[in-house]
Amino acid sequence: MTTIPSRLAQSSRSSSSFLQARKRSIQLYREWYRSAPEIVSLYGLNVSPVIIRARIREQFEKNRYVEDLSVIDLLLHKGRQDYQEIMNCWQQEPHILGILLKEPVKRPQTFLQKFYEGRDELAVLPASP
Repeated sequence: MTTIPSRLAQSSRSSSSFLQARKRSIQLYREWYRSAPEIVSLYGLNVSPVIIRARIREQFEKNRYVEDLSVIDLLLHKGRQDYQEIMNCWQQEPHILGILLKEPVKRPQTFLQKFYEGRDELAVLPASP
């Protein structure tokens, strides 16, 4: 398969308003959503496009309430870059699985959350049996 690097290339832009950033994020989301079947076929993944689409939605929902315009622009730039690399086959299958299918692991942070989980990281083993 021949890749044409400029096929999906776009110059990086800064949004002048939240409305413009919202339009750009919706456009990027639609491109990811529509290309889910092509991603599955390109990389020969053993998952359904429905699962890929659900994971893409989770990734966008994770950053839904970001309000800083420069952070939104940075996230859009990274999302566009990942999209271009995936669609041009510049990434390997483990990268795809790591980006799209890896479940986020939330670890408890406070002492009480660790205690309720039953984890004892500071347990001291006896010196002799």
